Amino acid sequence: MILDIRINGIKHTLLKLDRPCSLADIMKRTNIDQSSILAIKINHREYVNEDYIPDRETLIDFITYLHPEGYRIYQDSVIFIMAKALHTLMGTAHSLVVEHSIADGVFCEVFNTQNFTEADCSRLKTAMQNIVDSDLPIEKIMVKTEEALDIFSAMGRNDVLKNLKYHYQENVEIYRCGKYYDCFVHPLVERTGKVKTFDIVYRSPGFILRFPSRDEKMEIKPFELPYKLFAQHQEHDKWLDILRVHNIIDINKLIDNYEISEFIQVEEALHEKKIAEIAADIVTKQDVKLILIAGPSSSGKTTFAKRLGVQLQACKAKPVVIGMDDYFLPRDKTPRKPDGEYDFESIYAMDLEYLNMQMNQLLEGEQIELPRYDFTRGLRRHSNNFVKLAPNSIIIMEGIHGLNETLTSSIAASRKVKIYVSALNQLNIDNHNRISTTDCRLLRRIIRDHRYRGYSAEETIMRWQDVREGEDKNIFPYQENADYMFNSSLTYEIGVIRKHAWKLLLGVSPSSSAYMEAKRLSGLIANCKDIADSLVPYNSIIREFTDGSIFRY
Repeated sequence: MILDIRINGIKHTLLKLDRPCSLADIMKRTNIDQSSILAIKINHREYVNEDYIPDRETLIDFITYLHPEGYRIYQDSVIFIMAKALHTLMGTAHSLVVEHSIADGVFCEVFNTQNFTEADCSRLKTAMQNIVDSDLPIEKIMVKTEEALDIFSAMGRNDVLKNLKYHYQENVEIYRCGKYYDCFVHPLVERTGKVKTFDIVYRSPGFILRFPSRDEKMEIKPFELPYKLFAQHQEHDKWLDILRVHNIIDINKLIDNYEISEFIQVEEALHEKKIAEIAADIVTKQDVKLILIAGPSSSGKTTFAKRLGVQLQACKAKPVVIGMDDYFLPRDKTPRKPDGEYDFESIYAMDLEYLNMQMNQLLEGEQIELPRYDFTRGLRRHSNNFVKLAPNSIIIMEGIHGLNETLTSSIAASRKVKIYVSALNQLNIDNHNRISTTDCRLLRRIIRDHRYRGYSAEETIMRWQDVREGEDKNIFPYQENADYMFNSSLTYEIGVIRKHAWKLLLGVSPSSSAYMEAKRLSGLIANCKDIADSLVPYNSIIREFTDGSIFRY
C-alpha cells in the first residue's frame, strides 16, 4: 500500500506500508512535527483524526496554521475555547456574539450582563489559558437532533435552537469539551493545547479576540486598530440592531412572514442614502476633481462607481469615467513574480508617470486623448477618445491601487478623494459562527465568474488564494487612507446568493482539491431560504454578480 503524504497540499513523500498503521504513527515515520498539525484531510474530501488507519492507497494532507484551512480551524478553535471559558465564568445568563473580523482578530460582544470591562477581559484570557494548558480533548460527536435541542436549551443558546428547527435531519454533529457543548460549521482541533497563541484587547463596547501572525513565528504583533474600518462595522451593526436582523434565521423569518420585500427596500434605500451623502459631500469640496475608488475583489466597486456617478449628476456635477486598467505598462516592461509569471497586480505594472502626466493635464484644463490598452498584444494604443474637463467635471477612476498614494503621487491631496468599498458582512449563522466578509465576496465571485466568464466554481475556488494574496499586498494595507468608506454588503443577499451558488458548489467533484472548500461554502448557506431575483432592484449592487442590472459592465 502506497500513501501520498502532503503538508498543506505540497507533496512531502510517498510512503510504502506493508501493513496498515494510524496517522499518528505515519507522522512519526515521516518526521512530521505532530504538534504543528491542526487537521488531517484524506483524498481531498474528508477530515479524520490521528487514530484513523488508512487501509488502501490514500492521499493524506496534513494541515498546519500556514494553510488557509489551518488558519480557519485555528481561529474557530480559539473561539470555541473562548466560549467555553466565558460559559465557565458567567454560566448561561450571558450571550456571547462573535460579530466581525477586524485587524488580526474578531470583534466580540457579551450581552445580558453589565458592561463587559477590561478586568473581565483579563479574567477571560486567564480562563482561556487554563483551558489551553490543560490540553483537554475536543470531541466531535453525533447526537439526535432532539437531544441537541435539550442540550442547547439547558445552555440558554436560543440562537442554536432556532437553527435546529430548520435542521430536518435526524442527527446533528456538535462539539464537546468536558461538559461544554457548541455547534461549529468548520472543524476544530482535537485538543485545546493545539492553539497556544492568542490575545484579548478591550475595545468598548466589547473586545477583540486576536490571532497570531500568519507565518512560522505565529506571534502576537503590536496591535493597530483600523479606526475608520471599525467605525464602518459599528455603524452597520447599529442598523442591524434597528432592523433586528443578525443571523440567517432572522432572514428566514422575514421570508416566512412575507416581510422580505420591505426589508430589501429598506436596505437598498440605506445604500442609496449613503451614496447620495458621499456625492453631496464631494461636490462641496470645490478643488476636488479626481475620485479614486478601490476595494477587494467582488466588493461591487463598479456598480458603486456607476451609482455614485448618478448621484453626482443629481448634484449638478459631470462625472468622467477613466479606466485605470488602460494605464498598464507595455508587456515587456511589466514586473514579474518570483516564479517568473507577470505580476499584473503590482502597482509597478502601471505606467505611473504617464497616468500622473495625463491626470495633471486634465486638472489644468488641457485636452487629452485617453489611452486604450490592448491586453491581447500587451500594448497601449490610440483610442481617438479625447477628453477635456468642464468646470463641473469630476474624474472617477476605479481600480485596486486607488488608495495607494504612489498611484497619484504628483496630484495634490486637495484635488482628489479616495473611497474604499468592501462587503463588510455581519450576518451570522448563529452567535458563534459568522459568515466572513471574505466568504461573502468569494460566493459573489463564484456566481459572477460562472455567468460572465464561464468558469466553474472549482476554477474560481482554485484561483481565490492568489486573489487574496494580492489583496493583502495591494489593498488592505491602504484602506485607512480612504476619505470615505462604503459597505457594499446587503444583509438579505445571502438568500439571493444561495439560489445561484448552490448548484455550482454541488458541481465540484469529490476528487477535486477544491471539494472541501466547496463543501464548506455550501454549509454556510445550507439553512438559508432562497430569495427571488424579482425582488432585487435593478440598480442593486448584487445585480453586478447575478444578472439583470440596469447598468452596463
